[in-house]
Amino acid sequence: MSSKKYGVLLVNLGTPDAPTPAAIRCYLAKFLSDRRVVDIPKFIWKPILNGFILPFRSFRVAKLYQEIWMEEGSPLLVYSRRQQKLLEEKLLKEKLVNISVVLGMTYGSPSLPQAVDSLLQQGIDDLIILPLYPQYSSTTSAAVFDSISKILRGYRTIPTLYFVRSYATHPAYIAALKETIEQSFEKHGRPDRLIVSYHGIPERLAAMGDIYPQDCQATTELLSQALDYPTDKIMMTYQSRFGRLPWLSPYTDKTVASLPSQGVEHVQVVCPGFASDCLETLEEIEQQNKTIFLGAGGKKFEYISALNDNEAHILLLAQLVTNVMK
Repeated sequence: MSSKKYGVLLVNLGTPDAPTPAAIRCYLAKFLSDRRVVDIPKFIWKPILNGFILPFRSFRVAKLYQEIWMEEGSPLLVYSRRQQKLLEEKLLKEKLVNISVVLGMTYGSPSLPQAVDSLLQQGIDDLIILPLYPQYSSTTSAAVFDSISKILRGYRTIPTLYFVRSYATHPAYIAALKETIEQSFEKHGRPDRLIVSYHGIPERLAAMGDIYPQDCQATTELLSQALDYPTDKIMMTYQSRFGRLPWLSPYTDKTVASLPSQGVEHVQVVCPGFASDCLETLEEIEQQNKTIFLGAGGKKFEYISALNDNEAHILLLAQLVTNVMK
């Protein structure tokens, strides 16, 4: 075993501290002010954000969060904390005693500056940064890299850095997804269609070189190969679009709305891009899209939960960490 002291920084997007308009306004202000997320010039975007989006969207989103809020807090934070705890326990069981795992959010609490500082205060030699985004995007993975770079400017001595850019095709990731899908098939029956839904990004970003759609396609293709399910019944879509500009398509909501008229009565939806269940899965997919599908004449709709704190997911995260350390 190496004598080095390793630090693992798990990073997710972030979440409001409470399901209230004030907390959500604070969170959205940080999130939507990042140029990696919205790259409109500030002098144009800031008045729109502060004058229109935040005052109205905060109240609407607060009601949605109230529907999915868990006793321990926001689902994304609850599951992310469990992942951090279970990953550290697993790594320690593997005799990696010189390792510490912390959680940080790009926007919100626990903050990335706090997380990085807690690791550096422990005297780590190597820092492994693991964004919980299986598919790379400039809006997520690159935003983490930007934030870490900015934080480390404040330190005289920085550790050796390892950045896990993506894991869209990792065998353990595909295996974990396969397991959750097969469990859903066993419980609810095999659907007429399996929809593989990813968070969208503006088409313009992909045209400028963001490889996100290629990563999503790679995951879907490997998953299709792994499953004992007809590939022609697997549909890849994109959800969570924002604003009026074209986003990656086909859109998930429009797809589920169109299927009943094609004779599709039963669908199941899996969202491989989300490491933890959150507003976009529990409210948008499990509630909104289910309502759309049933309202259009569909009969059965199931959302397949994110990997969350599943044992197979923790195994994947451990492999990503230990692969760096070899």
